[in-house]
Amino acid sequence: MLGLCGLFAVFCLHFPELLTTAELRRVYSMGLVRAAIQGAIGLAFLLGLISAWLRRRKVLGFTGMALAVGASLLGGSEVPVGGALAAGPAFGLDWFVLNLLLLAVLFVPMERLFPQWPKQGTFRPGWTIDTLYFFSSHLLVQMSTFLTLTPAHTLFQWAARPEIQLAIARQPLLLQLAEVVIVADLTEYFVHRLFHRIPWLWRFHAVHHSSRAMDWLAGSRLHIVDIVVTRGLTFVPLHALGFAPPAVYAYLVFVSFHAVFIHANVRFRFGVLEDLVVVPRFHHWHHATAPVDKNFAVHLPWIDRLFGTHHCPPEWPAEYGIEGDPVPEGYLAQWSYPLAATSAWRSPEGKRP
Repeated sequence: MLGLCGLFAVFCLHFPELLTTAELRRVYSMGLVRAAIQGAIGLAFLLGLISAWLRRRKVLGFTGMALAVGASLLGGSEVPVGGALAAGPAFGLDWFVLNLLLLAVLFVPMERLFPQWPKQGTFRPGWTIDTLYFFSSHLLVQMSTFLTLTPAHTLFQWAARPEIQLAIARQPLLLQLAEVVIVADLTEYFVHRLFHRIPWLWRFHAVHHSSRAMDWLAGSRLHIVDIVVTRGLTFVPLHALGFAPPAVYAYLVFVSFHAVFIHANVRFRFGVLEDLVVVPRFHHWHHATAPVDKNFAVHLPWIDRLFGTHHCPPEWPAEYGIEGDPVPEGYLAQWSYPLAATSAWRSPEGKRP
């Protein structure tokens, strides 16, 4: 992971206009960025060497060292970046590197130290597919943001009322943040239920449920249609009500970590907090093969209690995925799966499309 991040970061230094996000370039401290790149490359080589020495299988160790050497040969952290950079469309490789580095450093040790399923390793079956989903969902961040914001700014602009927006924006930011979480999760709850209820929508959402293992990467397995529709509709009430940008940004930071955490392979218990905030055990039951159509809320479990879909016994699910495994293996096959007409396909409730 460190070797990959180092190599991609070096590519970003070589082609900043094409690969890096203009909004992020404005806040980068290049001294800190170069130090982080050099540290990642050096640590990747060292850990690869240790892995090759200790492990019976040498593939991961040698791969880490090869990535580190490749990054160094391409100039490492010393690649010069000069001149004014245009602020046009970009792939956003820097956004992918930052997210991968931060989330992996946080969640991989957590899952190794406090696993619910100790026999499930970091490189469990399906991890390569989920990594590709993580990669694709973090690239072209500008395009996905545009697609997410378009419904609110164009189709639902009529719902905005300036007097209501002004009153909400004047509230304390902490109160706005709490309201954003409630409004967003209520919206996500009903959108989520529609993806389970309507057969042609379930085809897209079934990709997310096809993972037979739960960890921090499993939450990345989402079809682009699922992502755009869910995020786009969730943003509509936030925009119409006029929450202040700092409150919305704070929510986006919160959901970036919380959505990963609730899929993680960790055994934490939180006592009374489990009635207030969604925790991994609650969301794991949403991914269980049985019962289906439970626990639709992403942040607030009391929403499921309110609408009769709450299910969170003390034990953990024994099996994850979709009964019968209708979704094919393979990244490209899963992308095309919702579009392929098949008479054998069924929704969770056994309905044909």
